[in-house]
Amino acid sequence: MIPSAQTPTPFARRRGSLLPNRTGAATLGAAGPSFECRTGLLGGSFNPAHGGHRRITRFTMDALGLAEAWWLVSPGNPLKPRRDMASLTDRLRSAAAQSRRARIVPTAIERELGTRYTVDTLRRLVRRYPRRRFVWLMGADNLAQFHLWKGWRMIARTMPIAVIARPGYNADAMTSPAMAWLRRYRVSAASFRKRGQWSAPALVFLRFDPDPRSATAIRRGRQDWASDFRQTPLRDRLTFRRIGPSEDA
Repeated sequence: MIPSAQTPTPFARRRGSLLPNRTGAATLGAAGPSFECRTGLLGGSFNPAHGGHRRITRFTMDALGLAEAWWLVSPGNPLKPRRDMASLTDRLRSAAAQSRRARIVPTAIERELGTRYTVDTLRRLVRRYPRRRFVWLMGADNLAQFHLWKGWRMIARTMPIAVIARPGYNADAMTSPAMAWLRRYRVSAASFRKRGQWSAPALVFLRFDPDPRSATAIRRGRQDWASDFRQTPLRDRLTFRRIGPSEDA
């Protein structure tokens, strides 16, 4: 059975399965769920996570009929400078705060997997959670430079991709080298949602009212944003690993 977005079911961990609970927290045991669970993956530095991340994630979950979404908080993005990058602990804490009371699971599982590049992370996740049906979520700004990512065609062959429109980037995304290859695999959100089985490559474009919030603006406005989270106890909600107070990216 595939959960419907109109009738979301909260889950809790018990012996590797997802079972209903009272809190609505979305968590997972190592063996994965006992049914095929549609799960969105949003990767990023989350430096910091903010309400815009939450909003686009929930919109995408509703549009595609996803049971839940995972935020993959990256230990380090090869395409982004390390200057102004907060510690992994602080960034994961901000993601945990923004995902409360939502079917969103922030995780630093890439550190446990020992992967640096998205293509390697996604292949490992597909093997580790065989009952999950994943879809990769990214903004139009990422599609514009997707051809620079290591193994980007392999990413597209590993799982479907949903691209969220972003003002100022959409034209570059539509004329990008990656889009020239992906265009033949484009499907509508309605068609994608109705599919009983997902196949890849598949590309879905999603549009909704833009959100003005950005991590860059937050850092410029308040350089000490991470101080709000440093006293918060932290355990990775996917791996259940306790995160130390000073673990860095």
